[in-house]
Amino acid sequence: MTYQSFIKNMQDKAYENGKEESAVILILEAVTKLETNFLYMKMNEEIDDKTISDFNKIFDIYLFENKPVQYLIGYSTFYGYDFKVNENVLIPRFETEELVENVLYRYDKHFKGQKVDVCDLACGSGCIGVALSLEEPNMNVIASDISNEALEVAKYNNDNLGAKVKFLQGDMLVPLQGYKFDIFVSNPPYIPNDELVDPLVKDNEPNIALFGGSDGMKFYDIILKGVKPLLKEKAIIAFEHGYDKKEEMLALAKKYFPNSKAEVLKDLEGKDRMTFIYVGDFKW
Repeated sequence: MTYQSFIKNMQDKAYENGKEESAVILILEAVTKLETNFLYMKMNEEIDDKTISDFNKIFDIYLFENKPVQYLIGYSTFYGYDFKVNENVLIPRFETEELVENVLYRYDKHFKGQKVDVCDLACGSGCIGVALSLEEPNMNVIASDISNEALEVAKYNNDNLGAKVKFLQGDMLVPLQGYKFDIFVSNPPYIPNDELVDPLVKDNEPNIALFGGSDGMKFYDIILKGVKPLLKEKAIIAFEHGYDKKEEMLALAKKYFPNSKAEVLKDLEGKDRMTFIYVGDFKW
């Protein structure tokens, strides 16, 4: 059997069992240790028995035991980097890559190569802070999280990928007292407590990193209420949030930063996914 035939058969099996067909490639990349482009170069070659056996050990768990493929293979690719993930951290999403991209774009526009101090609050796996540190050496990044277990994963990713992030442990803004930031970025828990969540997510990913109060806005209010002393005179606040929270985010921005410009950005699916608040003297 060729790789191409094997992949097609496994994708059909995934579909029949209500699972993501994309998991087939992720698992095959993990067991062959081949990147996608090299894997596709082998499409017409015969797949060996060991590869099939190693694949099936993971694939069967994925199909029948309700486990995310990223936890099974041990990593998730984010912004071109492979981040270790396990049950102590959320699996990075594509939408969060867009948050990183927009932070980098606005850094280039408003800070133009200056050295800046950046905070990644509720960092989880460290994907935001580590990616920013790797992509922009002029960013001095501090990342924090309430979970020691999550910080262990984040520190591993930082060291393994060669980033230079400093990590702090504590609840929300508490460990950040005394610091001042040019850019403050966060993807906090934002799913409303009573919202129905896919069992694959709810049963595996840490609930403390998923749920954000009765309306999903709890942590945005906490952050915006207390973040002002942590900001330099000119600073950017950047959030990822639920796609249906545009008006709530703009209302919070107006409440706590009435003299600052705020904008809500859409993700690639056209959903209102990010809010940026510009504090201080910005030129437009």
